[in-house]
Amino acid sequence: MSAEEVGAAIAPLNAFLNLTSALLLVGGFIAIRTRSVRRHRAFMLAALITSGLFLVFYVLRFSITGTHRFAGEGWARGMYLFILFTHMILAALVVPLVLRLLYLVSRRRFHAHARLARWTYPIWMYVSVTGLLVYLLLYHVYGYL
Repeated sequence: MSAEEVGAAIAPLNAFLNLTSALLLVGGFIAIRTRSVRRHRAFMLAALITSGLFLVFYVLRFSITGTHRFAGEGWARGMYLFILFTHMILAALVVPLVLRLLYLVSRRRFHAHARLARWTYPIWMYVSVTGLLVYLLLYHVYGYL
């Protein structure tokens, strides 16, 4: 199996992990809104695991194949680059935020956890959803060069 074939196999897996993470985040949000703390914890732990697996496989794919050139032009290219850059910046930001949330829970500082989660949740959702969107645009809508 060539490096390109390995990278091509990892890309849809990463998209699936992003989609799964987004769905788990929604489940966690609904669970905490209905005051089901045990379900919330399970959803959020699963979202953390799927996002962590995404990161591992993303680094692996990137180390094998590098970056890909977006084949779209004009407004599509501008839109893609906007989504990609905001995704990348917020993906880097969300990691320390999630780690801080885990720290606060481990110290049983639930009020501080809830305050920070109000900011972290939409960022994490945006990163998960735009990760899937980047995949769809790059591999399916426009293909890559």
